[in-house]
This record gives sequence, structure tokens and C-alpha cells, in this order.
Amino acid sequence: MRAHQITMLGTGLIGDFYTATLHGQRGRDRVRVVYSRTEERGAAFSERWDIPEHTTDLRGAVEHPETDVVVVGVPNFLHEEAVAAAAAAGKAVLVTKPLGRNADEARRILDLVEKAGVFGGYLEDLCYTPKSLKAIKAVRDGAVGDVTWVRSRETHPGPHSAWFWDGRLTGGGAIIDLGCHCIEIIRNFVGKGNRPLEVMCHTDTLVHPIADEDNAIALIRFESGAIGQFEVSWTFRGGMDLRDEVAGTHGTIWINHFLRTGFEMFTAGASGGYVAEKAETSAGWLFPVGDEISELGYVDMFSDMFDAIDGGRAPQETLYDGYVVNAVMDACYRSATSRAWEPVELFEWRGVETPRIAGTAEEYDGRVVIKREILPDGRVKMILKDPASGDFADVVVAGDEGSFPPPSSTG
Repeated sequence: MRAHQITMLGTGLIGDFYTATLHGQRGRDRVRVVYSRTEERGAAFSERWDIPEHTTDLRGAVEHPETDVVVVGVPNFLHEEAVAAAAAAGKAVLVTKPLGRNADEARRILDLVEKAGVFGGYLEDLCYTPKSLKAIKAVRDGAVGDVTWVRSRETHPGPHSAWFWDGRLTGGGAIIDLGCHCIEIIRNFVGKGNRPLEVMCHTDTLVHPIADEDNAIALIRFESGAIGQFEVSWTFRGGMDLRDEVAGTHGTIWINHFLRTGFEMFTAGASGGYVAEKAETSAGWLFPVGDEISELGYVDMFSDMFDAIDGGRAPQETLYDGYVVNAVMDACYRSATSRAWEPVELFEWRGVETPRIAGTAEEYDGRVVIKREILPDGRVKMILKDPASGDFADVVVAGDEGSFPPPSSTG
């Protein structure tokens, strides 16, 4: 497989994470030129990562004759301009989250890439964390049965750059910044072919003197009947809290990605320095991350993207996925205003028709088994329903008589 020469757009924290991954993991792929909105930041970034060229000319960076892939890591309000330039140049384009400031902008970005016939990938790193990938595979292999509910939480003290706080540039507040991660994580667990139908959302601005939300919680109802729940905040103290939970008809998954993951350290603060993204202190009890780039998903994300380019296939996260996420976020903002369920409006659904979750009823002694549990003495207690009368009853039987059968299949 050939090496790729990359145009990196953006010199913020995400640009550092992206470049560290690209130069470190695959090795053969290199950033050839970097674009920054300021000469000073571009020069410093170029020196830091040993990049041959830097420029403040976005189009010139995209059209550089020696690059074949453009990575868009600039602020949200520049995504459409950057993608338009990459598509016109006939280059593969990888776009950081969120795809757009709203669904209309995201759709235009999607159309630009598809009409140009170039490769497009959505850089949603938290769907690629090692724990996420393993959990998603377990769900797809049927380990938890049919997924009924997914909760995704991302909270921290707030963004690290000034433009993030200006909703005119970003499209919103904590939902646009963090909710986009949570929504796509939820979609991976319930199944991307499972259409999001409607949303109920509450937002508020509780701490920061800004016009947009610094806290939000939402429910997303999917065609199968599954519910997605996300919680986002720019006011959480103590670092960055990334957690996911999945409930299914036959199992449960709990994931803690960033805090309390088994690496805890106390220091009086003599050393100082960087601990982990969004960490608020370098003294006291700390929760470092062993390999931050890997744990946040960047390694597997870029491996998937470049392997997809080389293999002529779609990546796990496509630009259409990014568009769907924007459509869900638009519904969240409408719901927060109307205080009612709001439909997720999509110009086109590319998934499938997903049947509603429906378990196969188990019977015992002519009655339907609602629940069974093992008692302390080994006997089995069952809750049974008489289908004729609708009455419920407790029945306790010997352990061997009420032994648990293999999980029944669900429709």
C-alpha cells in the first residue's frame, strides 16, 4: 500500500492529536503541508511536527501538488469552504466532527463530496476507542441480545479554544461540541440501519455567561423501539468524563473511557505538566491516561480511514453518518425550544426498515413466564401470567425444575 501525503488544515489541539497519530501509527503517511489561520501558529506547528511547509492560504494548502489527502481540523464555520476546495481538487477528504453547524450545511458538504466522486470520511474518534470497538463487536455478535437502551455521557469543564464558545461560529453549545460524539456512539450500538425517529431534549445555560447551552440531556427514539440517551456538559469539574452504557434483552455493557480506568496517581504537584485532556489540576489525586491517542480512538480511526482509501471501500464512519448526526442535533435544538418531541428530519434515509423489538414468549405450565430468579436456597421463583385471565402469580419450584433455559431468540 502506498504512502499518503497529507494536507493538514488546522493547528489546534485536534491538529496535534491527528498529526501525532498519522506520524506515529502508520508511519508511511506524512503531513506535507499545514494550514493555520495565523503565521505564528503555523510556523510553531510545522516545527513541532517536522512538517516541510506551512501556510495561511487554505486553498493553496488544499491544492498542494504533492498531497492526495486533506484532513479538515479547522473550526466548524470553515468546514464547508475546506471541503469544497478539497472536492474541487479531486482529493480524499476527512472531516472532523461535527460535519456541519446544522443539517443543511452538513448536507451541502455531503453533496460536494459525492458529486465530485472523491473519498469522504467522518472523523468521529470516540466510535473508534478500543473499548468502543470491542463493545460494538460484542453487540453485533449478539452478546446482549436486542439493544433496548443506550446512554452516552461526555462532560468536562469546557472547550479549550475561544471560537468554541461562539455559537455563531460553531452552530451551538455543548450539544454541537459533545452531543455529536454521543449520538454517533448510540447509533453504533443500536445499529446504523435503525432510523432515529424523534427527539426530546432539555438544554440550559447554568454556569458560563454565554448565549448557548452549557448543559443538555436528550432522548432519541429509534424505529426498533430502542431509546438513546445522552448527557453533555461544559460545567463538569474534575476532568473529562466519558462513559457509555448499553442495555439489551440478554445483557449489559458499561464502559468508562477516561476517568477511573484503573490508573490513579497522587502527587503533591512538584512535577506539574500535562496529565490528560481537560484535566483541571496537576496535583492531588490524578487520573492519567496510559496512551491518550489510542484510548481516544485516533489510532484505529485513521487506520480505518486510510485502509478504506487504499482498499476502495467505505470507512466505518462516513460523511452520511455525520449528516445524520447533524439532523439529530437539529431536532434536539427544536425540542429544547418547543419542549416537545420533535421529528428527526432527513432528506434521505439510507438505512433499512428495522422491525420493532419483540421477544419470543416462554411458557411454563400453560402460562407465560414474565421473569425467573434463583432464590438463596437454590429454588427458582417465577412470575407467571395467565394468558386467558391476565392474572399474575408467583410460583416457586425446585432448582432443576425451574432451571434457566438458553436465551430465546428475539424478533
